[in-house]
Amino acid sequence: MVNGKRGTTMSKNIMNIDGYRAVITYDPEIEMFRGEFIGLNGGADFYGRDIESLKREGAISLKVFLEMCEEDGVNPRKEYSGKFNVRLPGELHREIAIAARAEGKSLNKWIADKLARELNAG
Repeated sequence: MVNGKRGTTMSKNIMNIDGYRAVITYDPEIEMFRGEFIGLNGGADFYGRDIESLKREGAISLKVFLEMCEEDGVNPRKEYSGKFNVRLPGELHREIAIAARAEGKSLNKWIADKLARELNAG
């Protein structure tokens, strides 16, 4: 469940099916949309020619994936450590460090705040 919502919702190219998110792309070779669930401990994808078929096929794919996880005793959601490395030009690093210091924040806090704001703006 995301933001207390269940069922299927869509924003930009992200479809939310029962609290699990899938990235939607179009495959011109087969003239179908493809959905791929993200943040899972394995692969689960689905195809459809329109939104309704994507919803239906996505729900089926997710159900099968979740059943397999339950049978195997595996947490279906991928765990994230909260750490990742970012490579950027030295000058940009310096400017970010100055901006963070000017706001009285650590570099990590400043970047985390900016990323959270960007996600919430979409």
